[in-house]
Amino acid sequence: MRYKLLGKSGLRVSELCLGTMTFGAGADEATSFQLMDRFVELGGTFLDTANAYTLGVSEEIVGRWIKERRVR
Repeated sequence: MRYKLLGKSGLRVSELCLGTMTFGAGADEATSFQLMDRFVELGGTFLDTANAYTLGVSEEIVGRWIKERRVR
């Protein structure tokens, strides 16, 4: 995976972004979790989501996935 700096923030993100528009519609939660897990295994760090995707369900799924994997 290749990475780029995000503007002048110093944040390094993967050049590839995983879109989550179908999470909660075309992909159920379990499938969505599998997709995000695999994306991270491959070095991905950049997810695209919006509250308009599946009426906010996509963001809820992404939030639960992050909560389960967050390192404190």
